[in-house]
Amino acid sequence: MIRSILAAAFAASLLASPAASRAAPPASTISVPVVHYRTATIDGVKVFYREAGPADGPVVLLLHGFPSSSHMFRNLIPLLADKYHVIAPDYPGFGQSDAPDHTQFAYTFAHETDIVDALAAKLGARRYAIYVMDYGAPIGYRLALKHPERISGLIVQNGNAYDEGLKEAWAPIKAYWADGSQAKRDALGFLVTPENTKFLYTDGMGDVSRISPDNWVVDQAALDRPGNRDIQLDLLKDHASNVPLYPAFQKFFRDRQPPTLIVWGKNDKVFAEAGAQAYLRDLPKAEVHLLDSGHFALEDRLSEMAPLIRDFLDRKVR
Repeated sequence: MIRSILAAAFAASLLASPAASRAAPPASTISVPVVHYRTATIDGVKVFYREAGPADGPVVLLLHGFPSSSHMFRNLIPLLADKYHVIAPDYPGFGQSDAPDHTQFAYTFAHETDIVDALAAKLGARRYAIYVMDYGAPIGYRLALKHPERISGLIVQNGNAYDEGLKEAWAPIKAYWADGSQAKRDALGFLVTPENTKFLYTDGMGDVSRISPDNWVVDQAALDRPGNRDIQLDLLKDHASNVPLYPAFQKFFRDRQPPTLIVWGKNDKVFAEAGAQAYLRDLPKAEVHLLDSGHFALEDRLSEMAPLIRDFLDRKVR
């Protein structure tokens, strides 16, 4: 009897021991993907990028808009990184990347595309889906023209490739394109002010309480760096070079028919809703979702967009 009691007590002590606790798996676990913050030197310029997910997973290249950086994808990246190899660079002149003086570095969309292309090659990305937003659209589509065979899919969020997308908000920018005078250049200075940066994050949003003020604070800090105003105005001027490429972008869509998901903030004054609908002319199978949001739709509609993006990637890319 005593021997039985001692045996039972010994068994109970083993179950309660730290070793036994370590051996027993928890009832549930939470997996949190690790995001790495890295830099690579491309043509002498330090390019910052966020990277997460399995090295052998399908690559998703996230291409940010103005005036943001890879910061705009900070909440989306962990939601993709369990299956997908996610890469989100900051273009030179943006975010944490170097911002060489505009007299020493050509701030053109062709040059920014070459930098992103070189970074992707350096990271071993030979095929990738591209998420394009704002400036990310012409950069992504220029990349597609260079390497059409590498594009496994498109996720388009307020990224334009059609004349219909350039409405009234573009009038002062088009005026600068027309004559390039210093007066017209100076007239665009309002686009890099704190008021405009906040406007881009709050105008047209379905629920402004979802928008973190950190967004415009972080972006404005980058815009306020010495010399950055001229960097941004150079890029705004060079944006004119993208418009003549629209037919080439559209031909790529027609010829290659990449799987395409369009998730668009329909209240955006920068890139009009008509620009989203225009994609269907060349990509009739595109999946289109117009959201009650504005320019930076990820900020207040992540809960809707992330499931759509995951489902699309799982069906069409993975």
